Amino acid sequence: MANGQETATDLEVYRNLLDTPDEFEDGFNLTTVVGIFFCGLIMMPGGIYLGLMTGGNMGSAASWVTLILFMEIARRSLKPMKKQNLSILLHAAGVMMVTQLFVPGGPMGWLVFRAYLVTSETARDAGMMESFPSWFAPPPGSPALLERSFFHEDWLIPIAIVGFVMVISFIKRYTLGYFFFRLTSDVENLPFPLAAIGAQGTLALAEIDEKVEERGAERGAGQGEDDQADQGEHRQSNRWRIFALGAVIGIGFGILQVGVPTITGLFLSKPFYLIPQPFIDTTVLSEGALPATPTGLVLDLGMVFVGFVLPFWVVIGTFAAILATMIVNPILHRVGILHTWQPGMDTINTTFANNIDFWLSFGIGAGFAIALVCIYAACKDVIMKLRMAREARTESAEQEDLWETPAGRGDYPLWIAFAAYSVTAGLLVLLCYYLIAGTTFASPTRILFFLIFFAFLYIPFLSYVNARLLGISGQTVEIPYIKELGFLVSGAKGLEIWLAPVPMENYGNMAQSYRTNELLGVRFWSLIKTDLVALPVMFVLSLMFWSFIWHSDAIPSDAFPTAQVNWELMAKNTVLVYTSTFVQPGEDPDEVRIQDSEFMKAIHPEVIGGSFVAILAIYGGLSLFALPVTFLYGVIRGFGGLPHYMVLEVVGAFLGRYYYQKKYGSINFLRDAPALLAGYFTGVGLISMATIAMRFIQAAVSADPF
Repeated sequence: MANGQETATDLEVYRNLLDTPDEFEDGFNLTTVVGIFFCGLIMMPGGIYLGLMTGGNMGSAASWVTLILFMEIARRSLKPMKKQNLSILLHAAGVMMVTQLFVPGGPMGWLVFRAYLVTSETARDAGMMESFPSWFAPPPGSPALLERSFFHEDWLIPIAIVGFVMVISFIKRYTLGYFFFRLTSDVENLPFPLAAIGAQGTLALAEIDEKVEERGAERGAGQGEDDQADQGEHRQSNRWRIFALGAVIGIGFGILQVGVPTITGLFLSKPFYLIPQPFIDTTVLSEGALPATPTGLVLDLGMVFVGFVLPFWVVIGTFAAILATMIVNPILHRVGILHTWQPGMDTINTTFANNIDFWLSFGIGAGFAIALVCIYAACKDVIMKLRMAREARTESAEQEDLWETPAGRGDYPLWIAFAAYSVTAGLLVLLCYYLIAGTTFASPTRILFFLIFFAFLYIPFLSYVNARLLGISGQTVEIPYIKELGFLVSGAKGLEIWLAPVPMENYGNMAQSYRTNELLGVRFWSLIKTDLVALPVMFVLSLMFWSFIWHSDAIPSDAFPTAQVNWELMAKNTVLVYTSTFVQPGEDPDEVRIQDSEFMKAIHPEVIGGSFVAILAIYGGLSLFALPVTFLYGVIRGFGGLPHYMVLEVVGAFLGRYYYQKKYGSINFLRDAPALLAGYFTGVGLISMATIAMRFIQAAVSADPF
């Protein structure tokens, strides 16, 4: 019992780092709308181009640049922005700059990837090119693909489905996510440590004007207070100098990394790269000493700055796992486990071959182990909180209403949230059932059962577990390959089961978002109003910019080297999964056995079980010797990964911990390092925006871009 009280006291300390305000204000105004269009028109095209060329992500950097720029304009207009306005503007910029893995710039990027997938060599070799449904992407011979244009009737249904899913996801985010915020924050009083950190960044900016206005009064109060004010302004100006330094470094490196290839591509048949993109591939050169092992090096200064910011033990865990992978791979090859690899394979083909033979199964087992650990911790905390709540009710004479909400926060009745989620989840289930049921050669009842299971059981369960984990430790968890397992058990055949927008979202992060805005005194309806404006704008601008870029150059191509590497690997992994239920044209579905598919050949139960036990053992050892559990998350991140990205990241981690933290102090460096990273990506992003403007001008004057 003493341990439970100690844990509760510790959680209470984190929850009270910032006081919850008594008053809440609407942060949405005309400035928010202007910020939405600024991000969409200025930042989004640069983010798309940077992601395709270098794999860089300027999402968070662009959001903070927008915030700082608008804050400075407001200050010089003698109309300083309140913390509620700053928070909503940051949220709006985040919505506009949302980036998914390898595909930046809103939802249309995934449609471009679909266009590549249905015409790729991987799909052709698997016999799938003519089997993709028209509601997923136009057929390979369609003018929409030949002319690389979204403005064709063959894209109407795919784009309409994407828009419908965006609307459904928006409603579900503010219903199920809101319910779990009420449960984990209002009822269980979890601390949400990362919410306080996020709120402090906005509060620091909001308090600049207050410090300046109060300085006169502080001078009158005495010299001591005056010195404190000077120190506060020095810390703030130091942060600005660090951000500016990062921006200058980013501009200089961006000219070499992005500027030179883009400018030379304007008048040469093939861009000239001073810095190889996305990495220097040495796999063929090192295969004599390290067979079946991808090797290479990423020449990106940003990786050093990422090493400054990431938790040290996460980086070390990742580095240790990658070193172990480089030792294990040659051994596995010599004993015949990594048998698919052949001499002469580059990084992409080596990685794909190794995934088939070993690392895909290893990742599945490791993922299940991490999920089990996180779910166990969440259940343990739930039991403890329920026991403490019963004891508190027994000791207290008054019965407290756990579901009572603060006045003016913008709450709405939970029955509305339940009803709206049920309706929208039901609509998505019906859409998926309509797209799948008639073409999967499986029992419609069984298909409907799994769709309902995912929409009404699995998503709420996973969202609640993640909301609790974020509330306690700031961590998240995903249970790997649940969707794939469900589809295989359902007995479905064909591609449609994989292509339909089956509900699998995790809305646990919305609980943290609500808590962050609560700490800043933001009325929740401000978030909803912001999304109602930002999402349609993002949809339209994403369509416009992706149309322009895709029509100007094929994606992937030599003009976009990172996309050329990443999209090929994504296509290989995607088609591998699809083979598990694929039926060749003219083939009898009853004669197609899932066990004979290429995907099932890549599933090795003994490897899954071994990795599951190994990760649990590592976790137990870390807990027994009180070592950082973040090391374990780094290990999971690194096993089977590429060493290309880790060299400079490890250099950054050691420089930060053993040089800069000693020179400037741990707290000062850890507080200011994110400003350096944000400035760097901002500088590279500015070069990306300038160079893509040149591409737009060239396309506009040489031919009709659409």
